[in-house]
Amino acid sequence: MVTPPTPLPDSRTEPDGSAVVRVLSYNVRSLRDDTEALARVIRACAPDLVCLQEAPRFFRWRKAAARLAARTDLVMLAGGATAAGPMLLCSLRATVERTEDVLLPRTPGLHRRGLATAVVRIAGARLGVVSCHLSLEREERRTQAGLLLDHLDALEVPHAVVGGDLNDVPDGPAFRRLAGRLQDCRTVRPWGGEPTFPAPEPVKRIDAVFATGGVEVLGCGVPAGLPGVTGADLRAATDHLPVLAALRVPAGA
Repeated sequence: MVTPPTPLPDSRTEPDGSAVVRVLSYNVRSLRDDTEALARVIRACAPDLVCLQEAPRFFRWRKAAARLAARTDLVMLAGGATAAGPMLLCSLRATVERTEDVLLPRTPGLHRRGLATAVVRIAGARLGVVSCHLSLEREERRTQAGLLLDHLDALEVPHAVVGGDLNDVPDGPAFRRLAGRLQDCRTVRPWGGEPTFPAPEPVKRIDAVFATGGVEVLGCGVPAGLPGVTGADLRAATDHLPVLAALRVPAGA
């Protein structure tokens, strides 16, 4: 990972009502690894919105997710087992307008996939949020990327952000389908590290944060040099590295 030359902007509200929002996307592998290290990483990122993938889905999954939220000073927003794994957490800075868990069509023999979606207000900004975890199979993955864009349109919000484990690299068809409609935040304003998987020795960027065109990207990448977080924490927390973005979202009318 590359240490960023300057810190990522902190969350704040601008005089015009626009909001600087920190968005974290993180595959947490069903909390099977070092949950204390995971909590330290999430807290150090100081996110307003968290898009989780592989959140707990089975026995007492809500309690496990609630414990993670409590350890990171966040609250559960949407998703989990009801979205087949993707989940949204948020800080108390967000006012929730609505949420919806979406199950995508299932291909026989493959895992069920879904989307955790919400519409929130932060300061004067109104923002749609989607967490996704796309298929391991190439064609199903590309189809799911198109369905994700359809559901994003259905939120009917002026601005939106998507965080996810795409199981695809930037020149793959699903990644390119999303990047053709949305800003790939890492490409727009690189910050921190780039590859996200596997965590011990990352070689591929398969996790990303995307934003709609009206959102200003202030920086995006794998966080490095965060106070209180070591490389050992990042390697122990889960098998993916997180992606953190700072975005300026315009105020609504």
